Amino acid sequence: MKHHLSALQDNIDTGYLQVSAVSTDNQIPVRNARIEISSTGNPSDTLEVIETDQDGRTENIDLNAPPLEYSMEPTDNQPYSEYNLKISASGYEDTIISGVQIFSGETGLQNIRMTPLVINEQDYNPTVIGGHTLWEYYPPKIAEDEIKPMDESGEIVLSRVVVPEYIVVHDGAPTDTTARDYYVPYKDYIKNVASCEIYATWPEQTLIANILAIVSFTLNRVYTEWYRGKGYDFTITSSTAFDHKWIYQKTIYENISQVVDRYFANYLSRPNVLQPILTQYCDGKRVTCPNWMSQWGSKYLGDQGYTALEIIRNYYGDNMYVNEAEQIAGIPSSWPGYDLSIGSSGDKVRMMQEQLNRIAQNYPSIPTIAVDGIFGANTAAAVRQFQSIFNLPATGIVDYPTWYKISQIYVGVSKIAELT
Repeated sequence: MKHHLSALQDNIDTGYLQVSAVSTDNQIPVRNARIEISSTGNPSDTLEVIETDQDGRTENIDLNAPPLEYSMEPTDNQPYSEYNLKISASGYEDTIISGVQIFSGETGLQNIRMTPLVINEQDYNPTVIGGHTLWEYYPPKIAEDEIKPMDESGEIVLSRVVVPEYIVVHDGAPTDTTARDYYVPYKDYIKNVASCEIYATWPEQTLIANILAIVSFTLNRVYTEWYRGKGYDFTITSSTAFDHKWIYQKTIYENISQVVDRYFANYLSRPNVLQPILTQYCDGKRVTCPNWMSQWGSKYLGDQGYTALEIIRNYYGDNMYVNEAEQIAGIPSSWPGYDLSIGSSGDKVRMMQEQLNRIAQNYPSIPTIAVDGIFGANTAAAVRQFQSIFNLPATGIVDYPTWYKISQIYVGVSKIAELT
């Protein structure tokens, strides 16, 4: 309790929160949802009330946070402040999320999936976000071989590395039959884990190095069908003893989200090894792990100007390199290999315009554009608005992250439409 009281008194910096709300049954943004914000230390005192706009999103909300330096060294000072959110909207079940973590100078993105209200059939429980893995104690990783044997029957299902559309997360240890399984979009899973495992305040190259390790580990589980080969019906667990920490409804951070959007299809390889490497790591302070990456150590290397690959090779050896998945599942068409901008034309532009127009049916602030295969000022304006809504740099240029984000959202809204 002493540490918590100290953290409350030390919240002298500012962090930011943006909330977005969509309906679980049709991916439509929930407009005019009311968000009440309070500190976890004083939940009865509402600090702010804000509503979502026509795209189901709020403006950035300023919230107090501890000093930046608390997240730059392991200390007894909690490096983030914690808030409660109560989200209510006409026709939907109330949603309560406790423990939203706000860091100095960083923007937290809280994505809410709201359940339509069914009379006398409410299935509603508050969500409590557990502490960050670098702050709270979680069981350390049980060591495994970084390369899995490929000659065992039932062990390998895939012939090449594929980025999946969804990850099935078992929210507990593998043998916990009471734990719930969640179907999570792959990129959302990586963003969630990274936001649980590293501090958003760290240097960008450190973030990239850690995210590449998380992606590679995850794609190893996918490629080897590790749990399914053992008779389980899931891809990965949320247990730190076996995999990575994943928390339902976890706040992600804008800068982490943008790094994942750039590197989600990359993974770590060794020469003459087809499978992604199972890149294990530890915090490097409470737990040490020779030959694995140290999270705090990677932060200090980032401080010294090391690149992400230099950080990775410092821990895993000089023969580690960055590879790229051959296939991204659930995507209508792959990245054209170059940016689309004013003056671009052709089938890729036309496809992107069609997808934006379909997305605009759900997100009305995106202007409808002519599907003519010509990238003009109106298309650039629609792209900028899309980027603004989905927390990408609003350049009006369809780069690699924007192409795949448009594809992801398009697939989501069009699939829901087909089901209904």
